[in-house]
Amino acid sequence: MLFPARPDCFARFRMRLPAFPDLGTRPAHPWFDLDMTTIGIIGAGHIGSQVARAAITAGYDVVISNSRGPETLADLIADLGPKARAATATDAAAAGDVAVVTVPLKALEAVPVAPLAGKIVIDTNNYYFERDGHIASLDDGVDTVSGLLQAHLPESRVAKGFNHIKFSDITTDGTPAGTPGRRALATASDFDDAAQFVERLYDEIGFDTVNIGPLSESWRVERDQPAYVIPQNREELVANLAKAERATSAAA
Repeated sequence: MLFPARPDCFARFRMRLPAFPDLGTRPAHPWFDLDMTTIGIIGAGHIGSQVARAAITAGYDVVISNSRGPETLADLIADLGPKARAATATDAAAAGDVAVVTVPLKALEAVPVAPLAGKIVIDTNNYYFERDGHIASLDDGVDTVSGLLQAHLPESRVAKGFNHIKFSDITTDGTPAGTPGRRALATASDFDDAAQFVERLYDEIGFDTVNIGPLSESWRVERDQPAYVIPQNREELVANLAKAERATSAAA
């Protein structure tokens, strides 16, 4: 269930929920309060197309891309309606006030860098070594998936989002703020404004938020952890994040 945008949708969600864990204040960006109305989506698969649907219902314009070219997205654009258009990955990155990267981890190097400089980038990715090949720094618990994207995009502000929810649930499990047992999703970022934007977007499409802290903690919501891809309210998500145990080697 999604909720139609209201005229004040860019002014309503300023207050952060308490972070989990409380790891202090990270740098905010001075233009966070400016209206951000266009989301560029790099990747038009299950997650990307559902995020596009949710964002459009919340009042955003969407520019979406895939690896095969804009002409292959005609059916999806027709389904999404007039607030969506197809583009190349570079053009989608340039057009978005905010971007969503939702491509397989093995394709990370193909994510355009220059047009995302200075922008908030939401990373939906997970590490599947069966698909992506083994990455030693992830197998050994040295890096996180979103940390790798942040390293690839050094002038962007990366936040984790939408990685631990089934794609079909993005447009069906949302409920109004204050609903008892409202489903919660996690975010993490090294930048306050990036995490706050994800919190705002979650709330606009019907979910509570738990802010894990910096990207170095985002492993708590990755594959095979207790919080991964199960419906849970905010209190349950906090508890599951606390139960997370970091593997030393996924190859073992």
